[in-house]
This record gives sequence, structure tokens and C-alpha cells, in this order.
Amino acid sequence: EIQKKELFQSCDVLGIPPSRVTIIDNREFPDDPGVQWDTENVASTLLQHIDVNDINLVVTFDAEGGSGHSNHISLYKAVRALHSEGKLPEGCSVLILQSVNVLQNYLYPLDLLWSLLSPEDVLFRLTSKEVARAKKAMSCHHSQLFWFRWLHILFSRYMRINTLQFL
Repeated sequence: EIQKKELFQSCDVLGIPPSRVTIIDNREFPDDPGVQWDTENVASTLLQHIDVNDINLVVTFDAEGGSGHSNHISLYKAVRALHSEGKLPEGCSVLILQSVNVLQNYLYPLDLLWSLLSPEDVLFRLTSKEVARAKKAMSCHHSQLFWFRWLHILFSRYMRINTLQFL
């Protein structure tokens, strides 16, 4: 319940109304980096959400999950399966966030030049105002703000630059 409240607060900061937030509270999908979710169950749940909401773009993690988090990797596997099996609705595109190594992640000023020269499909760079808003939104998740998340909020490339590829 605490994390749900924090999510709604974070979405409010980002300008996302509660009516556009869907929380899937399912025991089969525990918030636990040590648990690999069942690909078929995740894919089925995602496809239902995509269909009901007429979604035409899915943005997800890559096979590395951004940080190696197994729940993130499970999402990637499910979206990849839906795409490769041709189950996504016609016109629904998929963008995959490209994971970077720790050095790239925390030396983002140097990484910006590399990112500009890399052959990614999409380069998403936040303005300073957008970074401040993202930091404020992340800070709403009080129950999850461990020391390493503060490092992420303050120094991570993902808070400023993201490269994505179409699946």
C-alpha cells in the first residue's frame, strides 16, 4: 500500500493523472530482484493491458534490465516474446532501453558524446528542468530510497540520457 501511494505521488509530479495509472497487484509478480517472473504470465498480462488501453508504443528494458534486476528482465522477455510471436496489435511499436555499464552510467557527461555518435534509433536527453522534475518524482518513493538509489538519482546517466532501439 505504501508503494502504491508513492507511485501515485510520483505520477502526480510527472503530470500523469491517476486515471492513467494501472497497478497490477499480483502475487505471481512480486517486487523482488531475486524472482524471475513467468514469461507467459507477464506477456498475457501485458497484452491485455495493451489491448484494453489501445497502446501503440511499448517502452521496456533490454535483456540486461537496466541494472540486472530480474523483474525488469522478465518484462523484456515478455515483450520480446509478444513481438516475436506476432501477438502485439498491428501498429504497436516497441522501444528497448539500452543498458549501459557502470562506468558509462556514472560518467554521463563523457557518455553524452558517445551517445550522440552511437547508432541508436532514439536518443532521449532531458533538459535541466526535466531532470529536476524526474528527481522530484523519484524522491516520492520514500520506502525505496536506499543509499544506492540516491546515487542513481544524483549521478545516473538514466536520469539525463537514454538510448533506445526499436525491436
